[in-house]
Amino acid sequence: MTFHDDLQRATDWVERYLAGVGDLPVATTVEPGAIRARLPVSAPEQAEPFEALLRDLDELIVPGLTHWNHPRFFAWFANTGSEPGILAELLIAALNVNNMTWLASPAATELEVTVLDWLAQLVGLPRGWHGHIEDTASTATVAALAAARELKPGGVVYASEQANFSVEKAARLVGLEFRKVPVDAEFRMQTDFPLEDASAVVATVGTTGTTSVDPVPELADRCAAAEVWLHVDAAYAGSAAVCPELRWCLDGCDRADSIVINPHKWLFTPMDCSALWTRRPEAFHDAFALVPEYLASTEAAIDLKDYGPALGRRFRALKLWAVLRWYGAEGLRELIREHVRLAQLFAEWVDAEPGWRVTAPHPFSTVCFRHEGLDNFELARATTATGEAFVAATRLGGEDVIRLAIGNERTTEADVRRTWEALRRCATA
Repeated sequence: MTFHDDLQRATDWVERYLAGVGDLPVATTVEPGAIRARLPVSAPEQAEPFEALLRDLDELIVPGLTHWNHPRFFAWFANTGSEPGILAELLIAALNVNNMTWLASPAATELEVTVLDWLAQLVGLPRGWHGHIEDTASTATVAALAAARELKPGGVVYASEQANFSVEKAARLVGLEFRKVPVDAEFRMQTDFPLEDASAVVATVGTTGTTSVDPVPELADRCAAAEVWLHVDAAYAGSAAVCPELRWCLDGCDRADSIVINPHKWLFTPMDCSALWTRRPEAFHDAFALVPEYLASTEAAIDLKDYGPALGRRFRALKLWAVLRWYGAEGLRELIREHVRLAQLFAEWVDAEPGWRVTAPHPFSTVCFRHEGLDNFELARATTATGEAFVAATRLGGEDVIRLAIGNERTTEADVRRTWEALRRCATA
């Protein structure tokens, strides 16, 4: 068999999977260790055909997957492996470049800088900031806090008690103390905490629990007066700012020292692709730049390895470039507006149903809700076990609640309705 034949088999498999993923159970029911027990204990001695891999993919791997590309995946934050992103991933693998320095791959570096400028314009961030791509917001936060430490070492990182746990993890990794700040009635970070000992404040635009938006303008005022680094985690909700009517969510972010938005969450770009911008690139450079003789810098060029923890860097800009060109700004806005509409519609259904209640504001595409008479963690597990949908539970203000997060390109109103019906059936049962 030739590479061309196997390439055709692979593309046929992808096409079949995408066409049928909505008919699969969203989450698997396998027990821990079950997949490994069916796999060989060692690598094959002789070469095997690609067809054998595709057969085992169907028989062994797919039944043991949670299908994040499923239109009824509503747990955590939904994402999309979109058609342009999938095609671009093939090209990325074929090119197989490492854009650690400009010289290592000039076009890859300059495309990354350009695409980050495009995205900054789309969401209303200042042009002219340094921007580059990290794998995830977790890594971007490590980079931002390392930069903040260069200016104020040994201090405290303050973030909302609703902030993603990766902020605390990042603070630990860079050797800074972490302290949680209480939230108000709408789950937003309060602003009346001391800053005398602070190295950084991390505000969140779209918290993981409720998608609340911290008061960034007030925090920016306080951080500027105290000369404290302000990092904004807009990993989820920052994408909504492509819609002018939702751009309020980034108010004040033009005064932050750094900000991260994840195109792999709500901008239909496959994992992993996290956009990080800063108005203080010199602090990142001080934290990360090392220049061995074998990686000498090029005059007037940007070496992206000098602005983050990674040396090896995939050509992630290519898939973001493909997504932005495939959909265009208007196509992205249409998808995000539809997801927001579906979330508001779902909230209306919950509010209209006796015994159910929406538990937090829902300005974007995520709704927190609960059944007043049941264990909502068990209800989420029971609904997920049906295979109809995947929803997850959390705790807010002492109550257990269920989250429904819409973000997959292929999700329709019928999918949301089907999930609501599954929740109601499981509650009745």
